[in-house]
Amino acid sequence: MTGLLSKLPGNDFFIGIDQGVFRSKSNTVKKYVYTFGDGQAEGNAGMKALLGGKGANLAEMNLIGLPVPPGFTITTEACLLYTKEGREACKMAIEEEVMEGLAKLEQIMASKFGDPTHPLLLSVRSGARESMPGMMDTVLNIGLNDETARAFGKRIGKERFAYDAYRRLIQMYGDVVLGLKAEKGAEDLFDQEMERMKKLRGVAHDNELTLEDLEEVVRKFKAILADNHEKGFTANPMEQLWNAIFAVFESWDNDRAKVYRKLNGIPDDWGTAVNVQAMVFGNLDNDSATGVAFTRNAATGENVFNGEFLINAQGEDVVAGIRTPQEITLAGSRDWAERTGVSEEDRQRKFPSLEELMPEACSELIECGRHLEDHYRDMQDMEFTIQQKKLWILQTRNGKRTGAAMVKIAMDMLEEGLIDEETTLLRIQPSKVDELLHPIFDDDASDFADLIAHGLPASPGAASGQIVFFADDAEEWAGKGMKTILVRNETSPEDIQGMVAAEGILTTRGGMTSHAAIVARGMGKCCISGAGEINVDYKARTITVGDRVFNEGDWISLNGTTGEIFSGKLPTIDAEISGEFEALLSLSDKHARMDVRANADSRMDATVAREFGAKGIGLARTEHMFFEADQIIPMREMIMAETTKARRDALRKILPIQRKDMEDLFEVMDGYHVTIRLLDPPLHEFIPKEKENQEEIAKALGLPVDQIRTKVRQLQEINPMLGHRGCRLGISFPEVTEVQARAIIEAAISIKRKGLKVLPEIMVPLVGKVGEFVNQEKIVRQTAEQVFAEQGERIEYKVGTMIEVPRAAVTADEIAEKAEFFSFGTNDLTQLTLGFSRDDVGSFLPLYLKERIISYDPFKRIDEEGVGYLVALAVKKARAKDPDFPLGICGEHGGNPESIQFFENVGLDYVSCSPFRVPVARIAAAQATIRQRVMVDAKV
Repeated sequence: MTGLLSKLPGNDFFIGIDQGVFRSKSNTVKKYVYTFGDGQAEGNAGMKALLGGKGANLAEMNLIGLPVPPGFTITTEACLLYTKEGREACKMAIEEEVMEGLAKLEQIMASKFGDPTHPLLLSVRSGARESMPGMMDTVLNIGLNDETARAFGKRIGKERFAYDAYRRLIQMYGDVVLGLKAEKGAEDLFDQEMERMKKLRGVAHDNELTLEDLEEVVRKFKAILADNHEKGFTANPMEQLWNAIFAVFESWDNDRAKVYRKLNGIPDDWGTAVNVQAMVFGNLDNDSATGVAFTRNAATGENVFNGEFLINAQGEDVVAGIRTPQEITLAGSRDWAERTGVSEEDRQRKFPSLEELMPEACSELIECGRHLEDHYRDMQDMEFTIQQKKLWILQTRNGKRTGAAMVKIAMDMLEEGLIDEETTLLRIQPSKVDELLHPIFDDDASDFADLIAHGLPASPGAASGQIVFFADDAEEWAGKGMKTILVRNETSPEDIQGMVAAEGILTTRGGMTSHAAIVARGMGKCCISGAGEINVDYKARTITVGDRVFNEGDWISLNGTTGEIFSGKLPTIDAEISGEFEALLSLSDKHARMDVRANADSRMDATVAREFGAKGIGLARTEHMFFEADQIIPMREMIMAETTKARRDALRKILPIQRKDMEDLFEVMDGYHVTIRLLDPPLHEFIPKEKENQEEIAKALGLPVDQIRTKVRQLQEINPMLGHRGCRLGISFPEVTEVQARAIIEAAISIKRKGLKVLPEIMVPLVGKVGEFVNQEKIVRQTAEQVFAEQGERIEYKVGTMIEVPRAAVTADEIAEKAEFFSFGTNDLTQLTLGFSRDDVGSFLPLYLKERIISYDPFKRIDEEGVGYLVALAVKKARAKDPDFPLGICGEHGGNPESIQFFENVGLDYVSCSPFRVPVARIAAAQATIRQRVMVDAKV
């Protein structure tokens, strides 16, 4: 919110919110580094804008007594400084504080960074204020070189471990700092070298290589950097640290981070913090481990502690899916064994749970999870390391979850008394509610489908598509309208655009906490991970399951709820609103001030809208009713008519069609308002330009084809959206308005006689001057009186207008003197205010977004400063005439949560959107009411 309505004199219902990052007063020294450790912290959980989510939570965990490796956080403001003024200016501003933070860290750890005998090793991680898993960069084991690696290994008696950490540092440094990336279809150069070494030694896993093997790997890795980058690897620990810090800053603007921000509505100007911490090692020995845990099930919402870990590994190994992770709890391990078909004996031998291997550390981890969930009052996603059986918590954040889990967790926490009703509603991301409304596989079809493999149900839902193996192919195929399933051994952050484009994601490696699983759940995208039965051949572009081979382009189907993979394309069924979701929507209605109506033109649309809880129809477009094959012929006959009598003859054929359509709407919407817009589009839309189609029309109407072509030429306009349409049609051809009004009133009386309550609202489109409205209103009312006289019965109805012309908004007080309601048509109002053609905006809008000329698509989210100003002005003028003047919105923005907040702030009575957006709008309307109340209370 920006405070735009302060431009309107006398406005007192809009309060601006400053959502910018922290800014120090000009007479104080800006602080860029905040330390934490030993139970002390300079920050807290309320400082996410400045410290990022990770840094704020690291500070908070220190304050509540959890075991956290000490460190310091460099603020998001430093990132913005780096972006704006460059490396040297940023380093000059933060260097002194970084060195002070490092000294404090050295004191806590009783070691020294870069010291050849007792070195302190560091991790450098990103941390935006909103979680962006895997999108930005991390560098671990900073401080190692040939000298410190050997000394560090000898001091702790684990030289092999020290060189394993060293080769990991070189690889991350090359990828993150120097920017070496794998090419499409080729393995990473470092991975190639590791595979070569394992093959040479006859071992399967990295942790089976010896010290001597790893010493050779380190030499090879450094040679790779020297051959592929002019700077190569630096042995200077301080250069490593600074380069890593600035690389993390730069990763805020990498391609995958930009895509993720756009997908999740995260502003580009927030920046990321950088967290520098003392290293703890899950790869020290077999009494060490690393993993990811969730305090509740992120896929289903079930209140069960769960997660995955690896023995003798670092954190990147878990999310990368290189090794099969193990379950934290015994119950989870048994479920995993049952899903994958592993015998209990093999499970205990090969994949024991953390609960079985390290019961004390596991018990402490579960207790930390309970403590964090109680403290934050939300499901937590925790990263942890166990170093020689001592537990360290590396991170906690509110966990990414599916739409179904989001609803269940919120409603369960309400029932448990952890949160109140308003907090429950504010926990819901309206955009994720769509996941609960998408189709699922038909159970009957699934029972007889060709099941080819199983994997882990990483993110629920149903998806069918053609197999693709590379992210850019998924993106290219989607651009052609093709549905795809992205199949990978494991995904990486570079695959983000392909993951967005695909219908579903299938990986052969990785578990429930792999990159694919976490990102897919955040997107609400169907995903199956760890499908080890499947072999992927990137070169041949095939997958093999047993003796069956599937090629790129073949159809497969994923059931992300069960982990089942089928060949072919499976039919789906529509989702239902029930259980916790139904309870949530009822709770939304309890708290929402605005009603939610639907844009519906048929009985089917109206029925879906009612099932989803719409309280009426905010827009019934009469022209859409004519596009059915049996209804468009009399419409075309009316258009071709050259005299009023001929038009009336054709309209007599249209009347029963319109009346039946209206009866359907009124019957379904018993007791609710139905707003019907009179004919709006230009007439040329009803007659095709193609010669062959014109010949068919001529035959159907019994007219010469030349007459059809002549009419097409007569109807042609330079700019038809600004031409002969809307109320201008009704003024030119009053008989059209008469017939539509008659159809509406006759239908209303017919349904009333069935004992139902009918509340019709007749809406005049495209009014810019009050005289246009008066002209059409007179026709409507005269027609209504004729019908009442003929039928011997009356009904109540209203006549209003759609505010979609800027002049109508500016002169709303004049129009409000005559009209009985307004509905804002923000689609046309946006076109006419911005001068953007909605049909042609694709040629330049992407560039505008990329260059940040505008920050969002104004046809999806209302332009508050321009279009919103006109809406607010019209509201103010109408309500000055009548404080209870009915006001709503029926443009596409009626289903957009950010726009709904704006409409709440300006005081509209309802929003109207497509039927499948109604549940989203119901929740967004409740949230808008709650936030507006909080804003008003704050102002008071």
